[in-house]
Amino acid sequence: MKPERTHVGTSHYVHGSAPEEQARLSLMNDILNAKCIAELALRGGEKLLDVGCGLGRFALEMARAGGSATRVVGIERDEQQLTAGRAAGAGDPAFAQVELRRGDAYELPLSPSEWGTFDVVWSRFLLEHVPDPQRVVDGMVRALKPGGRIVLCDDDHDLLRLDPPAPRFMQVWDAYVRTYAAHGNDALIGRRLPRLIHTAGARLERNNWVFFGSCAGADEWRTVIDNCRGILVGGRAEIVAHVDAGSFDAGIAEFDAWSRRGDASFWLPLAWAEGRRG
Repeated sequence: MKPERTHVGTSHYVHGSAPEEQARLSLMNDILNAKCIAELALRGGEKLLDVGCGLGRFALEMARAGGSATRVVGIERDEQQLTAGRAAGAGDPAFAQVELRRGDAYELPLSPSEWGTFDVVWSRFLLEHVPDPQRVVDGMVRALKPGGRIVLCDDDHDLLRLDPPAPRFMQVWDAYVRTYAAHGNDALIGRRLPRLIHTAGARLERNNWVFFGSCAGADEWRTVIDNCRGILVGGRAEIVAHVDAGSFDAGIAEFDAWSRRGDASFWLPLAWAEGRRG
């Protein structure tokens, strides 16, 4: 998702929305969607709101997983992503259950009759890109019906671990993390998800991890590695403000060589938190 504008400052998405970034986002969906659907445990027939839906891939997966009575409204600011998502979903019968709607996560484009009617409100990889995540979560809870469930999934970038160690790459990763703070965003937002839900007035119910890692020899290894590499290469122009260009290139080269090792493992858990509106 492209980030929003807010009264407390301008959000910033370091990755942009070029075709290469859209391809990377598709890789990310390939890695995570089945895991997130399993964790979400939909009952079927729910009315769902996906805030920051991007290409709408996960909105479509939720519609498919929930069955023909499920309805999903996806909110996305970036018209390019919405256009691509509508085109990609057009041939899928489950896409008839999905509405992709342009709007701002700070000011959800819901009609008066829609507020307080959703069974589940969901967001993934959005809150790390907005300088006022509490405002977003407050709106998400307001969109829920009484007893409805809010589910948040996001990064804590401090948790990435590589083995064997790749110190030059980690210098680049640390510089990438600093790009968040430079724009008023929180690269460690994952650990704060339960607090955001509680502060918004919902009752906390559970937290967990979704694994975003892999190891050499696993079927998804190349996909995980290509996604991580794409994050950094796509953000190079901003990352080199926090590490010199030579160190950046050396870190990527080390990562490329490391990823070809037969004993390499990539560890990154994503934070998951759920609450319920009283």
